Amino acid sequence: MTAMAELELTVTAASAETALIRTLHLRASGGTSLPPFSPGAHLQVSVPGLADPRCYSLVTFDATPGAFEAPAEYRLGVRLEADSSGGSRYMHGLVVGDRITVKGPKNDFPLHPASPGEGEIVLIAGGIGITPIAAMAAALQSANRPYMLHYSGRSADQLAFVDALRTLAGDRLHLHADDDAATRFDLGALLDRLSPTQHLYVCGPKGMIDALIEGAKARGWPTDRVHFELFASAAPQAGDQPFEVELAQSGKVLTVPADKTILEVMEAEGCDPMYDCKRGECGVCTATVIEGEPDHRDYFLSDAEKAGGKLIQICISRAKSARLVLDL
Repeated sequence: MTAMAELELTVTAASAETALIRTLHLRASGGTSLPPFSPGAHLQVSVPGLADPRCYSLVTFDATPGAFEAPAEYRLGVRLEADSSGGSRYMHGLVVGDRITVKGPKNDFPLHPASPGEGEIVLIAGGIGITPIAAMAAALQSANRPYMLHYSGRSADQLAFVDALRTLAGDRLHLHADDDAATRFDLGALLDRLSPTQHLYVCGPKGMIDALIEGAKARGWPTDRVHFELFASAAPQAGDQPFEVELAQSGKVLTVPADKTILEVMEAEGCDPMYDCKRGECGVCTATVIEGEPDHRDYFLSDAEKAGGKLIQICISRAKSARLVLDL
């Protein structure tokens, strides 16, 4: 995994944005300056009792010059998840004065550089996916770059940071609620009004991201103009079955149950595979398939690579065959 600076931060303020989303304001515990960050960046937060850190995007609505280069504080927005393994519950339990250990900032979801005559940049957020998208809006506003922002939630009362977003984006902001026919988000209609020359940025639920990827592809969008970040890691799907994985370099054979990933099983068996995002986006965990048929669930491999069946993202993809042999 990529090495990052370790920081100790103190919670200086906390507030509820919605019934499920809470904001935490963080400053360096020793009063030192905070490292700069870029829109789309996140922090890795160490959670007591959990082996892996939890990642939370840095949110800001500050469009003043230097806001990213010399931040006075970091701000996180955290949604309390019903099926949380402990990360969001821990974050929601923090109070003013508590200290946390983080690594970062790190950016796997960066904005593309400005270019002469660029078209309007399209920002799309669903639910808690607004956190990196809001930071992008602040950066674009600061740089006087053209953009629009569509923010969708299940209901209006589940949309966080609305007042701050209105102040930041003005009439560039479009709010949508699933339970309101008048404002319900119609992604297909939006894409029909846009041009494939425009950059699309989306962060939200898997269904929203999948719909945007497929919709943009059907309308001829180049893949390098479709940018996304999925907050959720691999989740079991209906019909998932156990399968075997043989690690060809050692001859070790592992059984991957329906509710675990290849990566998780390898770590449990003492292996040390390379990985980063655990969402099938970054490509760090790519492995070569020697035998067997992968069940691709990642966002990294091209359609041709998936059809070829010779590569797999072990953090999220599974097997259609009863056994895979990997060059690991």
